[in-house]
Amino acid sequence: MKLYNTLSRKVEEFQPANAPKVSLYACGFTVYDYTHLGHLRKYSMDDILIRTLKYFGYEVTFVQNVTDVGHLASDADTGEDKLEKGAKKYGQSVYDIAHKFEDYFFESMDAMGNLRPDVSCRATDHIEQQLAMVLELEKKGFTYVIDGDGVYFDTSKLSDYGKLARLNLEQQKEGARVDVVVGKRNPADFALWKFEKPGENRAMVWPSPWSERSFPGWHIECSAMSMEYLGDQIDIHTGGIDHIPVHHTNEIAQAEAVTGKKPFVKYWVHHNFLRVENEKMSKSLGNFFTIDDVIKKGFHPKALRLLFLSSHYRSELNFTWDSLAGAQKALEKLVAQLGEHLSEESINIKDVSPAALDFKDRFVAAMGNDLDTPQAVATLWEVLKSSLSGAEKAVLLSEFDQLLGFDFKGLVTEFSQEVVDLTKLPEEVRTLLDQRKEARANKNWQRSDELRSALLEQGFSVEDTADGQELHRQK
Repeated sequence: MKLYNTLSRKVEEFQPANAPKVSLYACGFTVYDYTHLGHLRKYSMDDILIRTLKYFGYEVTFVQNVTDVGHLASDADTGEDKLEKGAKKYGQSVYDIAHKFEDYFFESMDAMGNLRPDVSCRATDHIEQQLAMVLELEKKGFTYVIDGDGVYFDTSKLSDYGKLARLNLEQQKEGARVDVVVGKRNPADFALWKFEKPGENRAMVWPSPWSERSFPGWHIECSAMSMEYLGDQIDIHTGGIDHIPVHHTNEIAQAEAVTGKKPFVKYWVHHNFLRVENEKMSKSLGNFFTIDDVIKKGFHPKALRLLFLSSHYRSELNFTWDSLAGAQKALEKLVAQLGEHLSEESINIKDVSPAALDFKDRFVAAMGNDLDTPQAVATLWEVLKSSLSGAEKAVLLSEFDQLLGFDFKGLVTEFSQEVVDLTKLPEEVRTLLDQRKEARANKNWQRSDELRSALLEQGFSVEDTADGQELHRQK
């Protein structure tokens, strides 16, 4: 299997340190607002990577953090903490906001069919580990304190600082960053631990040797938690390309300074951006969409997954509602054709014809070549159009599904369910449906899920469409 490594800027043969075991850390979501389509793409493509590694026989330990403190609005270590900002916006406590949007994140991941991490770790649950790491960096001479501001990492003490992003530190000194913190020795220096300023009255603070009311920097969280669960050296670390010049560069610096320059990560995997109608996603532009928006417009989340797979993870993808409509039609066609073949006599993948094995080899080769999902999906369609037997098509698509994560059999069952006339429902079912409608209107997602389960016990599944709740009778 081959992966593009941002560190080397090359596609490399994947060779984990302790095969078949693979340690994988994914930068998680900052839980101050709703998970949007850009997040969905990144984490869905992480899911494809993990499924592909498992298909190739690797035993993956998947760790993903939850950033619930310390992520400031500016990468230059200035501005408001995003959790504090979210709490003000929604009129709730920072802890309520964090739990609300953490739940929404995982609900969104579940809807997309993404595997849950083996370890999901909150920053606020690992303050001790982060503080210990900063103290070790201080002991080794990599830090300095700016009075009234925080503890900073001195990047001049690390000869290869910036190697991931290939930063030119001399140019940084000449141009200097916007919003430079007064007292920083070098423009690239970054905060390890921050102090509450007079009048801030932050909701999330902890005592430290430097201040009674302080909190961790964003970068230290990922290094401390990844090392807590995966050790000093990690096989794969994923994130968005926007993390390369600052967040991931700083993770490397503090981790390798602590361990005596042991290589922190062997393979850096970065995902490109999602644009909406050729523009950056922004609430001010009215193009900030979530999984709920997708469902309310009558699209299936797996149609969004299919759309994501149509583009390589290292390429920018432009989302439009028309492109999603095309993906929805393609998904319906795919499921309908697969449904025709599932009734065929089941066979083993080892017993298929040479022509079928050729399709399988081409598909696996595409996925093994830096996750070439566009080529893999093209091969899937070739299988459906081919002259292979129905049984061979069914067994091949089941094989492909191990890497693509659509749950084709589940989709066939779901799409074949009978849509129920809501005017002919039993009274108790109608009541549950009305209560769920009210719960969703009030954004009470937990109650909505409870009522979904209650309807399932009555023999009905519910789908949220642009026209409201659609009920299906379970077969």
